[in-house]
Amino acid sequence: MCTQDEHDRILAMERYHGGERPKAIYTSLGHSRYWFYKWLKRCDIKDPQWFKDKSKRPLTSPYRTPREVEKIVCLTRLNLYNQGTFCGAQAILWQMAEDGVQPLPSEATIKRILRQNDLTHKRTGRYEPKGKKYPKLPDQRPNDSHQFDFVGPCYLTKPLRFYSLNVIDAASRRCAIEAMTSRADVYLSVWNAWKRLGIPRFAQFDNAMEFYGSPQYPRGMGQVIRLCLSYGVEAVFIPIREPWRNGKVEKFNDHWAEKFFSRVQMEDEKTLKGESLEFEARHNHTWRYSPLGGKTPLTFLKESQAKLRFPTGPKPSRLGKPKKGKYHVMRFIRSDLCLDIFGEKFPMPAELKYEYVRATIDVRRETLHLYSDGVKAAEMPYKLH
Repeated sequence: MCTQDEHDRILAMERYHGGERPKAIYTSLGHSRYWFYKWLKRCDIKDPQWFKDKSKRPLTSPYRTPREVEKIVCLTRLNLYNQGTFCGAQAILWQMAEDGVQPLPSEATIKRILRQNDLTHKRTGRYEPKGKKYPKLPDQRPNDSHQFDFVGPCYLTKPLRFYSLNVIDAASRRCAIEAMTSRADVYLSVWNAWKRLGIPRFAQFDNAMEFYGSPQYPRGMGQVIRLCLSYGVEAVFIPIREPWRNGKVEKFNDHWAEKFFSRVQMEDEKTLKGESLEFEARHNHTWRYSPLGGKTPLTFLKESQAKLRFPTGPKPSRLGKPKKGKYHVMRFIRSDLCLDIFGEKFPMPAELKYEYVRATIDVRRETLHLYSDGVKAAEMPYKLH
């Protein structure tokens, strides 16, 4: 059965071949001159379906994701789901990169493929991680542990490019904000933050090069690690590509971006540093957190009666090789059974596959100790540079 449009096309061609003038035909049918000549060109008595609409789909799709890659996305998602691990677009992208898939789709493309294949459903109930428990740092008392993260580069209206080193005390939620125009000498910004927050037992970082040193010298202990060791702080590096392990500072970054960077007008470095310190003080005095029972960070600190330890003396210059102390590297051992410590790879036994391990470097003894679920799994020499 023909639609009204298809009926008009058939009728128009019948009237034209009967000798009627084109203008009289298309005006009486309520169509344009372009419409008439388009269907006159398509009219073909050898094709009984000439009056039907043609598909507007392009003949070629040069940017279409290869079908093989779409299948790999679906299979990867199902494998991650069945393993009980994170199975969102970002986790799928990381797993495909580890598996050497080429071409590697974007995160947006993976999300589109998941929607098209109805693979966006979430687990029911609370997420229960498989394998061993992630080694959690103490965070009950002020300065048990600090979480560090970089934001940037960001740009002021001048324009001026800058970075912000944001620090959160995991227990009290007190923050310290260090604005800088360069990521060089980050250890001085860490020291400045401790001058206001106090010195923690543990300092938790992601795997940014500015925090650990240089991938060319993975055992060189960068200036941030050396600063921690010199003050008796144990630096902890979270697993690669697991930013949620620094969840408190990551959440604070959103608060910083919404309440500070997008609202405060700043045009030069002096104003930037002043406004950063003002926002820090306002946050610590007035921002209330539900995990703290509605208390502000400074109220929680006062009620805890914690005794804080602060750096003394002048700012440290370039730090030499420490003689004692420990720092830790948290890693998830994947199917390749490799422990990656700042680019240096160590083979792991099969029983540690899909398990979290803590690699503890003992500076005085120059040894590497491996722990799985709190149990010591191995010890090996680890010559430091």
